[in-house]
Amino acid sequence: MQQNADLHTHTTASDGTCEPKENVRIAKEAGLAALAITDHDTVAGIAEAKEAGAVLGIEVIPGVEISSVARGQDIHVLGFFVPYEDASFQEKLVGLRETRHERNKLLINKLQELGIAIKLEDVYKRKQGTDKNIGRPHIAEELMELGVVNSIEEAFDKYLGKGGAAYVNPPRITPQEAITLIREAGGVAVLAHPGLYDDDELVKELIEFGLDGIEVFHPDNSQNQREVYRKWAEEFDLLVTGGSDFHGWRGEEPFHAMLGSHTVHADVVDSMREIANRRRK
Repeated sequence: MQQNADLHTHTTASDGTCEPKENVRIAKEAGLAALAITDHDTVAGIAEAKEAGAVLGIEVIPGVEISSVARGQDIHVLGFFVPYEDASFQEKLVGLRETRHERNKLLINKLQELGIAIKLEDVYKRKQGTDKNIGRPHIAEELMELGVVNSIEEAFDKYLGKGGAAYVNPPRITPQEAITLIREAGGVAVLAHPGLYDDDELVKELIEFGLDGIEVFHPDNSQNQREVYRKWAEEFDLLVTGGSDFHGWRGEEPFHAMLGSHTVHADVVDSMREIANRRRK
């Protein structure tokens, strides 16, 4: 049996299309030993995933992907072994989701200014339940349905991603504040997909500030970037993590990549657990 872990996956608790238990089932089929549930600014999917993991023999690492902003772009910080059942920690995430909602409204407004007949209420109908943790992929789906774009990738390239015609960035916490939030809660802070930011000076600043690790193996990191970030991890004694950033399926294709396609050895999970245990003593 493989002893690998996929440390970056999303569920219907945020902008994934699979229920948390489905992520666990896929991890089992992929022969993984562990996976992390790292939904955007919420821990709502973790309890269900852990229950499924107990049945299927898969370790589920409670995680979160916190949204922050630096130098005009989104910066995401992964938190592992976070206290997902703690009310005060959950409350801190509520404010982050409210900012996400404001960002969505601004995005829709800009799309409307571009002459696109998209409505906020139609986007929000795409997610069931009372906790409307809507992300840009939901907006991209609506753009596809309206015939504005042919794919999620095109929606991000033309409109929603950095440099897109409707890209917006409302005030959010800084990545330094995100790192502090995770560490003070007893979790482990890792910079998500650093290759996306095109700002290695910022990556270095965050390493010096107090990151515990860096996501080296991610579908959006080039081979050259992986080599650079692995070298920095060794130099600064950081954890080397990796994950697929699986969001389920958009059409017939997995988004961003198939669960289990980007992994690290499960020893990394043990190292994370040791850090988290030390912080909570």
